[in-house]
Amino acid sequence: MSVIRFGVSLEDHVMHELDEYVKENKFPNRSQAIRNLIEKNSVEKKWQCNNEVAGAIVIVYDHHKNDVSNKSNDIQHDYFHLILSAQHIHLSHDLCLETIAVKGEAQQLTELADKIIALKGVRHGKLVMSRAD
Repeated sequence: MSVIRFGVSLEDHVMHELDEYVKENKFPNRSQAIRNLIEKNSVEKKWQCNNEVAGAIVIVYDHHKNDVSNKSNDIQHDYFHLILSAQHIHLSHDLCLETIAVKGEAQQLTELADKIIALKGVRHGKLVMSRAD
């Protein structure tokens, strides 16, 4: 993979926003920040076009409430063809963190994540998707 250099003209306020983005995300330079923004846009486009993507569903839940673990497992069995692996971590006596690695069409992954995250007892959940190619 070769690197191509090019110039970019930006208004002062846009340059300031870029520099803030670099600083907040601890990028080594502006080029890395721009690469990240372009890649993020590319992934989101694949997501919107329902292309095959890979990602993770991350949930934090109280395992004492509403049999969340078993209900989540039941949903995962319905979508077994999308799930690559799952990891269960005990954060405390009551709280668990589960990371479910997934790969498939973006809409199906979103549907799966929405069902799991909507379970009563899930305190926080998020689906993160990236390119599968």
